Amino acid sequence: MPKLKVVDGYVSEKRKEDVRARLSRARGQIDGVERMLDAGRPCKEILQQIAAAQEALRAAGKLMVRNYLETCATSSIVTGPSPETYDEIMEIMYRMVR
Repeated sequence: MPKLKVVDGYVSEKRKEDVRARLSRARGQIDGVERMLDAGRPCKEILQQIAAAQEALRAAGKLMVRNYLETCATSSIVTGPSPETYDEIMEIMYRMVR
């Protein structure tokens, strides 16, 4: 797998584009929920749109977790792992799965 070029705050430009695309999708879906509410759409359709927005946010989160593991966590482990490093990794993983 090619190594990501890390710039500006540990997130590559390509990764930023990917995350922004998913955030944009979520934003559009949230806007759609508001329009659906205003239009009096059925609950089932609104809930489907909310689920789609949540999935778009989860996808953005997955990309950022991968970025974190590829850059921050890997760098910390390579330079000398510590209990704090593993605690941080565990905390991030816990936040993402709840």
